[in-house]
Amino acid sequence: MARYHATLAYDGTVFDGFQIQPGRRTVEGEVQSALRNLGWQGRTLPSGGRTDAGVHAAGQVIAFDLAWRHPTEELHRAFNAGLPADIGCRGLKVVPADFHPRYSAIRRCYRYRLILSEWPDPLEERFALRVWPAPDETVMNAAAELIRGKRDFGAFGTAPRKGSHTVRTVLWAEWTQAEDRMDFRIEADAFLFRMVRIIVGTMLQTGSGRRPPEDWHLPLRTPPEAKAGPAAPAQGLCLVRVEYPEPLIPGVETDLEGSTG
Repeated sequence: MARYHATLAYDGTVFDGFQIQPGRRTVEGEVQSALRNLGWQGRTLPSGGRTDAGVHAAGQVIAFDLAWRHPTEELHRAFNAGLPADIGCRGLKVVPADFHPRYSAIRRCYRYRLILSEWPDPLEERFALRVWPAPDETVMNAAAELIRGKRDFGAFGTAPRKGSHTVRTVLWAEWTQAEDRMDFRIEADAFLFRMVRIIVGTMLQTGSGRRPPEDWHLPLRTPPEAKAGPAAPAQGLCLVRVEYPEPLIPGVETDLEGSTG
């Protein structure tokens, strides 16, 4: 019996999130089905992050225990053969028995993508939010600077467990623009439920002039009483990677420049 670290990519458009739910199509449900065909007998799959319905991933991490007598490369191929077309295993390796995708992680990185266009683009809009007029990148980056560091983000999301704290450390946050695309990259030790989408939704209010920039101080200073903006739609969000201490296992980086994820 060995513990495996698997890096998953998936198009979240038609999934009801990552976590398994009775009667609904979820990423975890499809992955469990593929693993059971290979002899897996577990009940749940620990993951680096539980993405919402419609959210994509290029570097989701799961772990599973399996008695496999053949080379890991053969397991990798067999695993992918059993997955649906909208899920792929990008990497597979053996890790220490105490490895846990969530508790062993030191940071997560998400990307939210905007398409700056007056006209619809059905292909691009499957993986991005189209906005027009274009928001002010300078104003949104000023807001991004405010959220860096260790803060109470209770106004921007809910804790994964009732009664747990809402303090998180944002290690990096920045908007970048290239032609008609604007990407928001955010890295943190962990995230609250819907935290990235609510941050982006609030930034879009500010960048479009519908919310004064000075209002950003209120939800950061007086959470959760102060109101943040609405959550941005799910399709623009992608879990890029989950990182772990290098002596344990290197973080998995995925090149997204030419990807639709």
